[in-house]
Amino acid sequence: MRQSIEGPHRLLRAWQLALLRFAVTREDCDRLNVAALAGELDRLGRRNTDCSCHFFRRSSSRLCAAIDGQREDAEAVLGRFCEQIDEARLRLAFAAALGIAASRPAPSELRRKRSPDLFRGLPSRRTASL
Repeated sequence: MRQSIEGPHRLLRAWQLALLRFAVTREDCDRLNVAALAGELDRLGRRNTDCSCHFFRRSSSRLCAAIDGQREDAEAVLGRFCEQIDEARLRLAFAAALGIAASRPAPSELRRKRSPDLFRGLPSRRTASL
């Protein structure tokens, strides 16, 4: 079961890393790598052969065009994609490669303020004597 879940996550991460590489190099071979990984991701989502799901191919095309500056709404497209990246290091690297500000901190970077009543009602610790 773990292997069946881990495979798509690895492929999704490889796609995101390929997009990062394209954002840095802007070479056609890296664009083709993004398209190939997008095709693999779309193939994973198919339940039958008649399905015409091309979400990752469409998204890749839109993102690559935005990275190249061929879209008027490039900043918005790239900002939305950047916000959807869950891993903080990858999100920051992508934002840095494109020169956009990372809008939200990673969930692990958010710290909740402790409540003053957090330990109310618990017995106090006694120091153990040795």
